Amino acid sequence: MSKRWNLLLATGGLMVLAGAAAFAAPSQAAPLHRASLQFTLPAERPPNIAVGGVTRAPIGWVEFCVEYNPECKTRPSTPRDIVLSSRAWHDLSKVNQWVNETVKPMTDLEHWGVVERWNYPDDGYGDCEDYVLLKRRMLMEAGWPREALLITVVRDKKDEGHAVLTVVTTRGDFILDNEVNQIVSWNMTGYRFVKRQSQSDPNTWVALGPSRLSPPTVSAR
Repeated sequence: MSKRWNLLLATGGLMVLAGAAAFAAPSQAAPLHRASLQFTLPAERPPNIAVGGVTRAPIGWVEFCVEYNPECKTRPSTPRDIVLSSRAWHDLSKVNQWVNETVKPMTDLEHWGVVERWNYPDDGYGDCEDYVLLKRRMLMEAGWPREALLITVVRDKKDEGHAVLTVVTTRGDFILDNEVNQIVSWNMTGYRFVKRQSQSDPNTWVALGPSRLSPPTVSAR
């Protein structure tokens, strides 16, 4: 993690949750500094997205794992869901909003000179999958279980490839998206869900929903 993100975590500006309490007992976790914006826990539990069979991982993830090999050297584990309390919901929303407002959008071609590259936006710039990687890393650093934080490929409302972070909770599957600060249930996004990481193994990807077609790349947004 870059010095920039480390400083924010250490000073409490993004002290999301305290240790493993993030999923075992969110109600006991250390809160973020309360913002003027109020976040409300969903009243009803939406349905979970349908998960299909194993499919190919995005090339961006495959190449990311070459560059960040230690992060991808994981063993299969038991799926775990976030216990979604109002405190956890608030903290999750703050991470989503902070990353969205701090990282500036830039295409991979502008940033790296290549069409597709997944990387951490440590210099403050990135596209959709870079936002996802940072949110995922920050939440794991704060104690949230990897098994509940799943990189997900979708088709957006323009039928373009896009990446979001799915958070699997006891109240359903919720989406962290760099396009909006509000976290919503997957079925309220208007997206067509294509594939995501398996809960048991981040290097295994599974198809989602009725469609089994996958975009060749993720749109740089």
